[in-house]
Amino acid sequence: MKPIRLSDHAKGYIHKRGFTPPEVEETIRTTPWTPAELNRLEARKDFPFGRTWNGKVYGTKQVKPVFVDEPDEIVVVTV
Repeated sequence: MKPIRLSDHAKGYIHKRGFTPPEVEETIRTTPWTPAELNRLEARKDFPFGRTWNGKVYGTKQVKPVFVDEPDEIVVVTV
């Protein structure tokens, strides 16, 4: 199983976009991959949330990493 690495860009959005690295890994490992722009891939997964985010209550949170499948690792470009 290839390791999954978050780029510095993706890490910079953790708090702003409200995702966690384990959610990103679970999304990549358990959902289908689809083509994205610039020869990248993406995956999507909904997680139970039930909290307020930016003044609005959300029942679910969708995590959508955009990544590159390199020979030795998966590099998450953004989420």
